[in-house]
Amino acid sequence: MNCQAPTPSAMERVKHPDLNWVWRVAIAGLLILFLQAGSQAAEQTADAGTRAGLTIWPEPKPVAAVQFVDGAGKAHTLADFKGKVVLLNVWATWCGPCREEMPTLDRLQAQLGGSDFQVLALSIDQGGIQVVRDFYREIGIRHLELYIDESAEANRSLNAFGLPITLLLDRQGRELGRKLGAAEWDSPAVIEYVREVIASSQGS
Repeated sequence: MNCQAPTPSAMERVKHPDLNWVWRVAIAGLLILFLQAGSQAAEQTADAGTRAGLTIWPEPKPVAAVQFVDGAGKAHTLADFKGKVVLLNVWATWCGPCREEMPTLDRLQAQLGGSDFQVLALSIDQGGIQVVRDFYREIGIRHLELYIDESAEANRSLNAFGLPITLLLDRQGRELGRKLGAAEWDSPAVIEYVREVIASSQGS
């Protein structure tokens, strides 16, 4: 049997495989990854509890080395805040719920902020620190310091798929729990729980 050269139409099929088939394979792969991630998240959430609106993990979790700068342009990471209990709030001025809850974060910092506790409001505005400074001035924020991550890498690093996202960190910088969405951060329930966390970790 003689070998025959492929016809032009056959050669076209080799050069240009069925794109519909390629897309189906790609979508199927993404769906599997999505379902696996969802399953893992569901398992973690099933084991978690709730306090003051936060989902609290059974055990503290390590947190990525998020990088950002302060109002003076000085570089920071979350490691700089070890030794304090930290309420890390990732937000942006273009996020309506973020804007609404910001005064409650300011009041929480005013009431509990100090050597044992800090509200770290981390903006991911790409417009720069002046955008955040103007917003603080506009709504009368007086107790929160300015911090910004213009790259918005914090969202990806923290597995935060929406804004605002708030993480409660212990004195070792580990995540105790989190909340997606706005909250009344100066409510009696939050203040009571944060005080418990501060007191339980004294001297650690």
